[in-house]
Amino acid sequence: MIKHIVLTRFRADVSEETIAEIYAGLASVTGRLAGASGFHGGRSTSPEKIERGYMHGFTIDFESFDALAAYSEDAEHKRWGAEIVAHAEGGLDGVLVLDVEA
Repeated sequence: MIKHIVLTRFRADVSEETIAEIYAGLASVTGRLAGASGFHGGRSTSPEKIERGYMHGFTIDFESFDALAAYSEDAEHKRWGAEIVAHAEGGLDGVLVLDVEA
């Protein structure tokens, strides 16, 4: 399994409603693609308080790197991904992506 992890520093002017809409869109993509499951996303509630501005994130589980590649190429995923970049501090500089084999 591949754990896809995305952390974002959204600009201060981006509302929680906008972020929720983006995450709902990505959850929809996850729900319709074979090999993708378990979308979880939201605002950090960490008691450690060391997010360094990356206050929002999400994870998706993929059965394989092929399933992750299909997600990456999906047009709707690209649309929501572009929304994340458009709303992040510094564009792509405000986004971290990790893919971890679990």
